Amino acid sequence: MNLDRAETIALQALAWIAADEELLPQLAGATGMSLGDAKERAQDPAFLAGILEFLCMEDRWIQRFCDEHGLPYDAPMKALMALPGQQRGEWP
Repeated sequence: MNLDRAETIALQALAWIAADEELLPQLAGATGMSLGDAKERAQDPAFLAGILEFLCMEDRWIQRFCDEHGLPYDAPMKALMALPGQQRGEWP
């Protein structure tokens, strides 16, 4: 997966989480960030990696997100691994 595609998936995940009444408070609680803070950091690859890490904490979140966006279930993890500083050799 290339960097542009990974960033696009991460931004889709951020928008999806922000629109979800269950997940947005959990993200805020986990990070201490407001939605405004998230908007300000939306172009930061490290922040985007954090969004994907949060999404990947729960299989049911991954499934819902991917189903709604027509993505394979491994897309969020592949996107995470494609972001700068996240590359790991063991992920196919």
